[in-house]
Amino acid sequence: MTVFDDGIALERSGDGALRGRTIPQWANMVGPFGGITAATMLRAVELQDEVRGLPVALTVNYLAPIADGEFEIRARAVRTNRSNQHWYVEMNQGAAATTTATAVFGARRATWDDTELKPPSVAAPDAIGPGANPMGVVWLDNYDIRFVEGAIPHADPVPDESSQTVLWVRDNPARGIDFASLAAVCDIFYPRVYLRRGRPMPAGTISFTVYFHADEAELAEQGEDFALGVARAQRFRNGHFDQTAQIWGRSGALLATTHQIVYYKG
Repeated sequence: MTVFDDGIALERSGDGALRGRTIPQWANMVGPFGGITAATMLRAVELQDEVRGLPVALTVNYLAPIADGEFEIRARAVRTNRSNQHWYVEMNQGAAATTTATAVFGARRATWDDTELKPPSVAAPDAIGPGANPMGVVWLDNYDIRFVEGAIPHADPVPDESSQTVLWVRDNPARGIDFASLAAVCDIFYPRVYLRRGRPMPAGTISFTVYFHADEAELAEQGEDFALGVARAQRFRNGHFDQTAQIWGRSGALLATTHQIVYYKG
């Protein structure tokens, strides 16, 4: 068991729900790191007896901050088809919903395949020093992050013309990647508005989607190694911006792509 496994741990209750609790190692500025919440929602589906296939897509909507302490998750299969299965997931604290999600699981069958996008050519992670944690956010200590470009701004504000960040990342302590940890890594990127404005500022993800391209064999090949992440925004306007990212395996395989919409002030 690692701190990641502790963060997504769930127990079955007699009424069909799953119960978990936040742990301080995953604390963010407000509530837990969104990636650990997404991973927990996915794990809730993986634990269902009737689940079929492997994760294909996950969308998580962050309705309200999650308070420190216990929460309850209920997952319901909305429809099961021959090739895919659709799920609705809801996290509650008391009588209030904090997070909802939809997940698609599907059968992985051998077909023609191709990847049009190519990973950037960058230095190996061993040639790059670990990144700093200038904001003192606790959950960042659970990752070994090596910034190639677009590190978290922490000195005098210097706006950047590009919102792109390229980094290497793996769990700390090292842990073999699975679908839940891949979902969390997809949210590893700090808000792109920090980079454009040259400083941290109020911002938070509203909706976050992951598309899983890897199968179990590719995840096994990746193991505990560093993955390469690339993220950038597309437009900032009226208090919202979208950002997109790709997570590449060490072998060059595209493991997942992700999109999110983020609220910001300033």
